[in-house]
Amino acid sequence: MLFIDISFENISHRHRVLLHNSAQRVMEHKLNLSHKVPGIPDEAYYMKNIISEKEEDILLSAVSKSPEPCWTNLSNRRLQNVGGVPHEKGMIPVQIPDWLQTAVDLVNGMNIFPAEKQANHILLNEYLPMQGIMPHVDGSLFYPIITTLSLGSHTVLDFYSPIDKEDCEEHADGENKANQDLSLEKRRMFSFLLEPRSLLILKDEMYTKYLHGIREVKEDQITEMIKNLDLTDFEGKLGDCLQRTKRISLTIRNVPKVTKFKLKFGK
Repeated sequence: MLFIDISFENISHRHRVLLHNSAQRVMEHKLNLSHKVPGIPDEAYYMKNIISEKEEDILLSAVSKSPEPCWTNLSNRRLQNVGGVPHEKGMIPVQIPDWLQTAVDLVNGMNIFPAEKQANHILLNEYLPMQGIMPHVDGSLFYPIITTLSLGSHTVLDFYSPIDKEDCEEHADGENKANQDLSLEKRRMFSFLLEPRSLLILKDEMYTKYLHGIREVKEDQITEMIKNLDLTDFEGKLGDCLQRTKRISLTIRNVPKVTKFKLKFGK
């Protein structure tokens, strides 16, 4: 595995201070019940405008300057593992660059994770319009809390009931894609609108039981399936469509099992 230094010295000290000040500001506003998404299984929290537009621009600019070898290209998106590559035998920790460490500090300062399980890893995903991710659970390599900071564009995150044995057997027998999509739609329970600069927190059964995914579409229709609208800045009406642009998601989480050996790059 090749690890590349992405500390980005071209990000000015002033910008680093700005991002740090954002983390300091949010530390003063702890997560509380007013952020909890109502009417769903436990537990999900949604916080809008967790960073400013200027701070978002700094992060997006840094991501855009990532060297090509940092990216892993998949069929429906590309991504970076920052902080190491999670593995069942243990993650070899890699120093997180300063410009992303501020995002980790922001989350760790909000008492979302237990003190002994502070966030130490970021999965950075880039989604273009018509790109998404199949319904999944994040699995046992991570502490069962997930936080996602959205940058650049909105998306709609869909949640699904768990796959039962019968579904698995049908798919293994070669069920065609149209029928699979129909099966998914029947299992879709609710959705969240994730706005730029927002932070989503999933824990308990919302992490361990229910699958989440993003459909491969160019636009998202606002429907009654979206359960967090009252917590967003959306001012339209049901039936409105929002056009997607390029979105960067920072999934900030804890990898409990790490090795004692640590890789460090840059200054």
